[in-house]
Amino acid sequence: MRHLFRVLVTAALAAALGAPPAMANSRIKDIVEFEGVRENMLVGYGIVVGLNGTGDALRNAPFTKQSLEAMLERLGVNTRDAQLNTKNVAAVMVTAKLPAFAASGAQIDANVSALGDAKSLMGGTLLVTPLLGADGQAYAVAQGTVQTGSISASGSSGSSVSKGVPTAGRIAGGASVEREIGFRMASMTQMRMTLRNPDFTTARRIADAVNVRFPGAAIAENPTIVAIRPSNGQDMLSFVAQVENLSVEPDSPARVVIDEVAGVIVMGENVRVSTVAIQQGNLTITVRESPAVSQPAPFARTGNTAVVPQSDIAVDEETGRQFLTVRSGASLASLVAGLNALGVTPRDMISILQTIKAAGALQADIEVM
Repeated sequence: MRHLFRVLVTAALAAALGAPPAMANSRIKDIVEFEGVRENMLVGYGIVVGLNGTGDALRNAPFTKQSLEAMLERLGVNTRDAQLNTKNVAAVMVTAKLPAFAASGAQIDANVSALGDAKSLMGGTLLVTPLLGADGQAYAVAQGTVQTGSISASGSSGSSVSKGVPTAGRIAGGASVEREIGFRMASMTQMRMTLRNPDFTTARRIADAVNVRFPGAAIAENPTIVAIRPSNGQDMLSFVAQVENLSVEPDSPARVVIDEVAGVIVMGENVRVSTVAIQQGNLTITVRESPAVSQPAPFARTGNTAVVPQSDIAVDEETGRQFLTVRSGASLASLVAGLNALGVTPRDMISILQTIKAAGALQADIEVM
């Protein structure tokens, strides 16, 4: 039975290794961005009140003082000549992302960040703050209690501890959309799709996949843009809904990405290596200092106690590793298997890949992060 089990396992592995690789198809919606269907950045300036003495020092933050005075004046309180000295107020910048096709009255999240020297925004409340777009128009209004998600504590001796960032927080659903984006998708006669990873082959495959389903409806303008037009009198919404679910096999250039800090290496399946011989070994030199004390003989009238340095030098060189030969056209699997056979560490593998590239034997781009 054990012998039969080994035979079955060997046959299964042989079949798996000999089988052609499966096509890694992706939906068009997962590899492109549709023109105009995107988020819009919003930003605003406001003040947070209700802080427990952790706000801005008004002497060091004149903008906070001016904002506080202007707010109170709008509410009918005149404090222009008063000496304000509160630390329960902080000036903040408020940011948000307006989703595509967001309707008036929709709720979106708002991020709040301290602008002055406030120590913490924990427990504070953001007052009504208009959020502006790039055109200077107000598209949303934010207000609510700031949640920082941080923990801070301090003692009477001045010691303190904190976890997280107490000067930045979030208001879930704290902004209300007041103005809609003037984007009319239904009236469009052409939609352009932007590839997230520009590539000639992928753009051509997307256009071919669309034209197979809708003849003459797509054209690849360049490696980044594929333009589509509705056919048979369809409206743009229903046409895009059908196009985005078509499947294509994206292509990618041969590339090796190296993160030297974390020691991470990522290689694409198209990486190829020309014929090259590789040998890796480490030479370790150890120097040990063990000083000895020299003393004169007992009752000797001459001689002094002295420290005599003693050095012990040892050289350790790894042996037994032979040259590894990688034949021309070797695939990613062959390259990885060969490097693993050398027993190299990730950081040694980074040096080997860079050396192979320098020798002109690595047919791929190396990107070092």
